[in-house]
Amino acid sequence: MNHIEEILIATGNQGKVREIGQIFSDTPLRLRSLRDIWDTIPEIPETGATFFDNARMKARWVLGRTGAWCLADDSGLEVDALGGEPGVRSARFAGEHGNDTANNAKLLRCLQNVEVEKRTARFRCVVVLAGPEGEYSAEGVCEGRIGFGPRGSEGFGYDPLFIPDGFSETFAQLDADRKHAVSHRGRALQALRERIRERI
Repeated sequence: MNHIEEILIATGNQGKVREIGQIFSDTPLRLRSLRDIWDTIPEIPETGATFFDNARMKARWVLGRTGAWCLADDSGLEVDALGGEPGVRSARFAGEHGNDTANNAKLLRCLQNVEVEKRTARFRCVVVLAGPEGEYSAEGVCEGRIGFGPRGSEGFGYDPLFIPDGFSETFAQLDADRKHAVSHRGRALQALRERIRERI
């Protein structure tokens, strides 16, 4: 099989592109985002019931329109006190897709009467790499808890509220290396790297 030289990342989220780029920075892979090929990023279907369904749907959708190896992920926050919500609806928890401020505010409202020991949660990420010669997938999970208010300015999404196990800081307070070592996306991408290491 041929080596994979370039991967198109199926997102317009620059925070996500930056994280993936950092994790693959020591490989010869060239990474591009959808912003590099389309002036207006099309709305990619995300109607699956699971993170895997959505990631595969996005990867295959972009592959079908570009013919390029495409990396897609779907990830979200599962809060135990909310029965696993927001889950696959994490990006649109408050209604508008990708409104981090509104999503974080809604999460804090939902947990306002929940004591610290019951604020357990996890970030889950599934990545799918689809290309002309095959498909690969991997999953990563990071356990932690939800804080009582946002802290930190790094990252995106729910990072200012999520405190990973073993840390007192939120994801938004950790530098990139410390975060990627334990984050759901970092673990999923490292697992994917291992699966495709013979091809890069």
